[in-house]
Amino acid sequence: MAAELKVGGVTPFSATDYPGKLAAVVFVQGCPWRCGYCHNPHLQPRSSDVLVPWADVLALLRRRVGLVDAVVFSGGEACMDPALRRAMQDVRALGFDVGLHTACIYPQRLKEVLPLVDWVGFDIKAGFNAYRSITGVAGSGEPARLCLDAIVASGVAHECRTTIHPALLPDEALLELAATLAKKGVTHYVLQQFSAAGCASDSLVKTTLPGYPAPATLAKITAMFPRFTFRNPGN
Repeated sequence: MAAELKVGGVTPFSATDYPGKLAAVVFVQGCPWRCGYCHNPHLQPRSSDVLVPWADVLALLRRRVGLVDAVVFSGGEACMDPALRRAMQDVRALGFDVGLHTACIYPQRLKEVLPLVDWVGFDIKAGFNAYRSITGVAGSGEPARLCLDAIVASGVAHECRTTIHPALLPDEALLELAATLAKKGVTHYVLQQFSAAGCASDSLVKTTLPGYPAPATLAKITAMFPRFTFRNPGN
C-alpha cells in the first residue's frame, strides 16, 4: 500500500493562498530548516502518526467541488513528502487546479511534481551563499538555487517571495538578491515585510529599523521585474 501524504491540517477556504482563485489549503508535515521567522513551527516535525487521513481530506475536497477553484499544498515543506505527486494527481482528478507553496528544499521532487502544478509560490530567502544565516543549515543555498532554476525553466506561473528583516537582509543585500533573481528569469517578485505575529524569535521581534527598506531600494527593485509587490503587514 502506498504511503499517505502526512497532512498536518486543512483550511477549507482561502482567498489569499492562490492569486485570483478561491482555494482549499492542505498543510503537509515536516521541514528540515529552522528559519527564525517561521510562522508554522508546529509543522516542522513529521509525526509518526497520521494526524489527518488523506481519505478524509479527499472527502472534504469532494464537498468543496464548485465552491473553490484550487487546492494548494503548503507546509511545512510539501516537497518533503514522497506522497505529494500522488496527492496532486488525486486533486486534479477532482477537477481542481493545483497550487504549491515551497521553500525550495527538494529540487528532484519539485521537478517531479511541477508538471502537475498550475501555480507555485516559492521562497528565496537570501543570496545563495548566505542561506545558512536564515535556515540554520549548511549548504541550503544550493537546493534553493536548483529549485529556482527548475521553476523558471518549467514556465509555470509563479510568485517568488522573500521575507525581509533588517537584521537578516540589509538594503544592499536586498538589491543584490533582486538583481540575481531578475537575471535568473523571475517575472513576479514579492518582498514581504517581517511580521512579529506568531514569530518565536525574540531577537527578530525586538529588532526594528524605521524606514526599512528605503524607498530608493524599493524603486530600484520595482524596475527590475515585470511584476513587483511589496507586502507590508504594518499597513
